[in-house]
Amino acid sequence: MSESDFPPVPATFEFLVFSLKMQAEVRLGLLNMPGETGGAPDLGAARHAIDTLAMLSEKTRGNLTIEEQRLVENSLTELRFRFVQVSEKVQKPAEAGRDADARRDPDAE
Repeated sequence: MSESDFPPVPATFEFLVFSLKMQAEVRLGLLNMPGETGGAPDLGAARHAIDTLAMLSEKTRGNLTIEEQRLVENSLTELRFRFVQVSEKVQKPAEAGRDADARRDPDAE
């Protein structure tokens, strides 16, 4: 079966939330697209996807079903937590490199 044999996914609020969530997860390096190898996380692009989902939450406040509201809130909570985890993981090697450089050349600072 080719891709064209599959019907398109219906345009729903849930699909939009899942799409933005997946974009953020890919940019954080948590998911790899088929055929791609994992690269360095793109924190700026991940932050943009998370911020877009947060904006969508704000703009739709009071107009969502309980299930939709929970989906958005849970997705944002998880993505924000993962963002912090990945950010800390990215910073540790950079800090370790600076510390090693400072030990080799204490006058460099």
